[in-house]
Amino acid sequence: MEKLVLASQSPRRCELLNRTGIPFETDAPDVDESCDLPAGEAVRILSLRKAHAAAKVHPGRFILAADTLVSYQDAALGKPADEQEAVRMLHMLSGKTHQVYTAVTVISPDGTVYTDADRTDVTFTAVDDAEILDYVRSGEPMDKAGAYALQGRAGLWVTHIDGSDTSVIGLPLYLVRSLLLQAGFPLF
Repeated sequence: MEKLVLASQSPRRCELLNRTGIPFETDAPDVDESCDLPAGEAVRILSLRKAHAAAKVHPGRFILAADTLVSYQDAALGKPADEQEAVRMLHMLSGKTHQVYTAVTVISPDGTVYTDADRTDVTFTAVDDAEILDYVRSGEPMDKAGAYALQGRAGLWVTHIDGSDTSVIGLPLYLVRSLLLQAGFPLF
């Protein structure tokens, strides 16, 4: 089976893609991740940027890229810059429902682009200040959109998910399958 190029070094995306049995290699291009659009639009643009950058380095290959942002009341929450920002984000999400947007882009060997996005609603229970601070000090939230990892300790706070859990983790596998099939990638 042909190897896919995953335009990411995210351990979470690698773990999810490994679950599928699809052979891949990683090559995360350095791209500008700034975008002032609402989260649902920004993830599409950022996913496309990553995919196009990887396609330049790996012409004629299947490319897979993704981007995830958390949004609360239309404010996009990316990766926290420091512990204070992580605490602020988690206070904002405590006891409330927020949205997680993940876009996936596939570029086929002939350069055709396939892209789509997912929105999943996630509800947190109320979390007290001490627990938030302890979580932030663990270091876990520092490289995660919205300052939390569903598959980590913050999973204890989730009371409800309306949508795809793999999207919240960073790679909605149902979209990966759909886009790879559209692009003609030999899944089976």
